[in-house]
Amino acid sequence: MGPAHKGRTMNRKGITRRSFLIGSAAAVSALHGASCCTMFDAWAARKAHPLRIAVEFNDHAACAYVGMDRGIYKENGCEVEVYESYITGAALAGALTKGNTSAAYICLIPAIHAYANGGAPIRVVCGTHLYGYGLAVHPETIVSLEDIAKPEVRIGCLREGTSVDAVMHRTIERFGLDAREIVPRVKRMGPAAAVMAASTGQLDAVFLPEHWLTMAESHGFSILLTARDAWPGMIGSVLVVREERIRDTPQMVRNLVRSTKKATEWIRTHPRESARIVARHLSFESERTRLMDLIEGREEYSITPDLVVRSMKNLDYSTAVDAGVVQAMIDNAARLGNIKRSFAAEKILDLRFLG
Repeated sequence: MGPAHKGRTMNRKGITRRSFLIGSAAAVSALHGASCCTMFDAWAARKAHPLRIAVEFNDHAACAYVGMDRGIYKENGCEVEVYESYITGAALAGALTKGNTSAAYICLIPAIHAYANGGAPIRVVCGTHLYGYGLAVHPETIVSLEDIAKPEVRIGCLREGTSVDAVMHRTIERFGLDAREIVPRVKRMGPAAAVMAASTGQLDAVFLPEHWLTMAESHGFSILLTARDAWPGMIGSVLVVREERIRDTPQMVRNLVRSTKKATEWIRTHPRESARIVARHLSFESERTRLMDLIEGREEYSITPDLVVRSMKNLDYSTAVDAGVVQAMIDNAARLGNIKRSFAAEKILDLRFLG
């Protein structure tokens, strides 16, 4: 499918072809935080260590797109030099282990994998949304959930270890299906390929993240269930920051969390305008990068504000993080064999900036 990501700079009007400066050089004064640097020292420190943010190519990252478009990062004293877009959370998790990314809006499950398997020195500093995954089916082939166990039913899902894969396993367990009858038949593919396969009659059922799930619905599939049904309280995505940024520039992290909270509040109070912003950013990415090579040039696969507003209803945008839910998701990853062993949620959490 081509490169998994592409760097972007940013401006107030939207995303340019390559990357996108949205920061201001203003320092954080003592009136607004606990920094002991002078204004010049704070400015110099941020310039010497530019903040690079990564996002997933879907509406899970809505708060980042709204924060960029509305100038919320700048208004809250947050310096963001460049952002990079990744086709899936798994691809983004790989980038976190390499150290080129300062912070990321990423699904919690791949963040757990990056920490446990890749040794990524990251901490979850706030949430961004709950849910955001589900199962879409051909309505003439599948009437009830039990139908996906039929041997002739063709099922698609993202690869093992992804959040979508975890939702598939959770669905099988929660509703008493037999994993031995289902999992071996699952065809593994990326989200764009899965939507294409569903719309061209190659799949009968497909587990997907949003906005791809709603796109499958637009092509005649029905959404049979979402993560709300399969895993009540499931945390979808979070904001993670590398440990050295928390240690060296805590005020910048505080500003980043504050910006995320402001953007999330704006999404909740302006859902349709938020959808227009997200659709514009995602449409730019699909046109300017190779992330969507499989469906390039097909008008029927365009990312419209109507599609995004319907998709965003399947997510609960919130910055709160329930440590108990995080622990359950860590334990589940260990049980599925996606991480070697479970660990205490406190090791990956640093929620002091949410206060």
